Amino acid sequence: MPVIDYDDPERFVAGTVGEPGQRTFFLQASAGTRVTSVSLEKQQVAVLAERVDELLDEVVRRTGGQAPVPAMTPVGMGDSAPLTTPVEEDFRVGTMSLTWDAEAERVVIECLEVGEDVGEEGELEPSPEAMVMRVSLTGAAARAFAKRAVAVVEAGRPPCPFCGNPLDPEGHICPRANGHRR
Repeated sequence: MPVIDYDDPERFVAGTVGEPGQRTFFLQASAGTRVTSVSLEKQQVAVLAERVDELLDEVVRRTGGQAPVPAMTPVGMGDSAPLTTPVEEDFRVGTMSLTWDAEAERVVIECLEVGEDVGEEGELEPSPEAMVMRVSLTGAAARAFAKRAVAVVEAGRPPCPFCGNPLDPEGHICPRANGHRR
């Protein structure tokens, strides 16, 4: 299984390409001239951001605040720059894992490429050729990643005030309006 490793990358961000409603979501890691971009679903970005914050909060709780994890994103660590271009998908993410490496005091995020084989027992298993991007982040960098990821997810189409579904620029057929356009 080929692994693309980023130990304390210069940059690790979530971002999008395209207009709201037609966006493709990416995670992008970079170090020096090396840039890796993996595509994934909006919901995967949202869940990853939520889980990173939960993991960091748990690390702070369990260590009594002794771990080098800030309670919030440190001032000056925010990254609002666009994705590094050209954005070329290295692979599409199927599954992700999230762990805390207590020895290195780092959050480790692994993104496994979509592509599964059926094992001997008929269960889906990762393909041996599937790629993995592994990113190791400090607590502060992980907080900054999560904050940006939430902002990227929320920057899409505004919700309908009646049903909560996303509004297209042309409006949408609202279930709360008996199928009429709003």
